[in-house]
Amino acid sequence: MTEDSILIAFVCLIWAALAALYAFVPMFSMPGSTMVWGSGAAVFLGLTIMTEAREVHLKSSRQRR
Repeated sequence: MTEDSILIAFVCLIWAALAALYAFVPMFSMPGSTMVWGSGAAVFLGLTIMTEAREVHLKSSRQRR
C-alpha cells in the first residue's frame, strides 16, 4: 500500500469509529448522524479499495513491459 491508500484507510477508520460512537453512546442521542458517518466510512472504504486496486493494476502493467 502506498501513502495514499494508507491515509484514505485511516480516514475510513476514523469515520467508522465516529459512526460507532454515535450509534452506541446514548449521551450523544444522534441516531441520524450514525447513518451519515457510516455512509462516509463506506465511501472512504470504497475509495481505499479503488486506490489500492489501481496501484496493483499499474504495478502489474509495469512488470509486463
